[in-house]
Amino acid sequence: MNRIIALIVAVVIVLFIGSSMIFTVDERHAAVVAAHGEGNPRLEGPGLHFKLPLPFQTLTLIDTRTLTIDESGADRFSTSDKNEVLVNTVVKYRVADPLKLFESNEKNTQTAQERITALARTALASGFAKRTLTDALGNQQAIETDAQKNIEGAAAAFGVQLVDLQMTRIDFPSAVADSVYKRMIAARQQAAANERAKGTAEADKIKADAERTQQAILADAYSQAQSIKGEGDSKAAAIAADAYGRDPQFYQFYQSLEAYKKTFKPGDVMIVDPSSDFFRFMKSPNGGAADTPASPTAKR
Repeated sequence: MNRIIALIVAVVIVLFIGSSMIFTVDERHAAVVAAHGEGNPRLEGPGLHFKLPLPFQTLTLIDTRTLTIDESGADRFSTSDKNEVLVNTVVKYRVADPLKLFESNEKNTQTAQERITALARTALASGFAKRTLTDALGNQQAIETDAQKNIEGAAAAFGVQLVDLQMTRIDFPSAVADSVYKRMIAARQQAAANERAKGTAEADKIKADAERTQQAILADAYSQAQSIKGEGDSKAAAIAADAYGRDPQFYQFYQSLEAYKKTFKPGDVMIVDPSSDFFRFMKSPNGGAADTPASPTAKR
């Protein structure tokens, strides 16, 4: 009976030792196997692996997935103009170098999440401290970008890659919220008034430029019209002079008809002296001039 018990105990011990020497790593983790007192731990990826039992070698599993830090509480930061803001932040990170993280953790009792959280708070505090409240609220993305750049180097030093950092909410302490909102409203109203004034000035300038252009175009058009009119008058005068030179009597008759046409309108009643020289072509086609005697026919 004692032999059976001893055999069972021996089998259990062997199984325990054997199970502590065999381990499996899935795709979500990396394993670091380290020997006590030795400074060269080895990294194991997904699969089945072997190691020496405790206390000769230890096994540490490290999550290599992209992890999210989303704390429920808000961090309190101060701006350069001494205004306090409450900020909720979401940070995404992954362990890029498990061996470096393992070695750095031997000298630091904080976890990777705690260290990333502390770095994020420090970087954001620095970003808000450099800006006024109005500048901070209008440049949230710039604060996030600067904070992410500041964290990346420090995180890489212990094997962590920062994937993303975002401020999901910025609020104010209840004691100062009302005054802060009033200052923000006043600042926005002033900015809107400045934009309206700038727009009005630009509109006036555009209108003045348009009026000057209009006047220049009209002046140029008037000058061209006068030039064309002058050319037309000159040609008309030349044609009239040519017509007068060819037949002065017919020209006088034609001019009198044009004058009658312009003077007498339908329905007009005029009292005039019919013996006036103005009506001479109404009495005779030749205007009362003596008929030109016919030239005697030459006899042979």
